[in-house]
Amino acid sequence: MTLLTLRGVSREVALPDGGVLPILTGVDLEVAPGEHVAVVGRSGSGKSTLLNLLGLLDTPTGGEYLLDGEPTDALGARRRARLRGEVFGFVFQQFNLLPRRTAEENVAAPLLYARGRDYLRRRRTARELLDRVGLGARADTVPERLSGGEQQRVAIARALVRSPRVVLADEPTGALDVETGAQVMALLAEAAAEGGAALVTITHDLNVAGLADRRYRLDAGRLTPLPDPAPTLPSPAAAPLEGAVP
Repeated sequence: MTLLTLRGVSREVALPDGGVLPILTGVDLEVAPGEHVAVVGRSGSGKSTLLNLLGLLDTPTGGEYLLDGEPTDALGARRRARLRGEVFGFVFQQFNLLPRRTAEENVAAPLLYARGRDYLRRRRTARELLDRVGLGARADTVPERLSGGEQQRVAIARALVRSPRVVLADEPTGALDVETGAQVMALLAEAAAEGGAALVTITHDLNVAGLADRRYRLDAGRLTPLPDPAPTLPSPAAAPLEGAVP
């Protein structure tokens, strides 16, 4: 079963001189439930545009985007907004947390638009997600008093709070140091997998992409598969010699 399907998708923008600037060209992509797909590309390659198309924040100018096998081109603005809230969770590079609001309030914010969620239930759900990402003890702390890694973990909890079917992560480790970024990425992948959500990661970092089930490169608007990483060979010192006595 395929959850997200792009078929020959293109995206162009009109220029002031009457010309057209191609952003994406003939993109084909399929993402199944529970699958982790990474897209690697340099700045300006079209990565964020691709993520915006997948998250129904933008529309293709050519090709077809199917969600659960249904075309999305005829969806109205209200229906697109509802699907964004019900189907997708977003994790951004710059965290986008509400200032002067506690971690709990930030995580609970998407639940304000969910039906049947009273205040106490929203608070309990937010606390459970913060516990899940290891920040239960920081639930009453505002973002200004959290480290970068902690803020990103709050952002991950917020993305997962409505149990999305798809998590879209735009450079989720770009504002973090290497070690913290690796920890956050492992947490994001684990949390998405536990909830059975598909995870699409946009990144410039091949190490981050290496955590995915499938990897693609986006270059000048064209998407091509990347081969699986080569297996790491044991060092000569670590490999036992044939016939050696242990």
